[in-house]
Amino acid sequence: MKWIIFVILIVVALYQTYQYNTKHINGNGLTPVVAETKGSIAQSGLLARAYQDKLSNIQVAGNGRVVKVLADDTKGSRHQKFILKLASGQTLLVAHNIDLAPRLKGLQTGDRVGFYGEYEWNNLGGILHWTHHDPAGRHIGGWLEYDGQRYQ
Repeated sequence: MKWIIFVILIVVALYQTYQYNTKHINGNGLTPVVAETKGSIAQSGLLARAYQDKLSNIQVAGNGRVVKVLADDTKGSRHQKFILKLASGQTLLVAHNIDLAPRLKGLQTGDRVGFYGEYEWNNLGGILHWTHHDPAGRHIGGWLEYDGQRYQ
């Protein structure tokens, strides 16, 4: 019985997050996200806290400026890779699976990219992945927003 209630609460939280995401746009045109699911904490200062406390497997949202576009990782699943600099000064390596989601075409240094995905700690600022849908439906879908388009 407790398990059923837990599942219902998770479904309600995901539904409310979805409803919020589809109705609210902030001043920079990127959709703000507040995930209240297991493994996430309040979005305010989330990435700075995750880095400081060496946390991983955290759903995060935000945006940053591209400081470096890297070569694609073609070993295994193909990933488009680039580094974002956040307003806090923290850097974040983005590994965007281009076998499951479209590539961000024309991405250049200085471009702004919004994101929602899973944060993994490392000593360089962290890695963002799961910026795409999960075809198996077992993981929360993520996305990138660039040049007025959402890539998921």
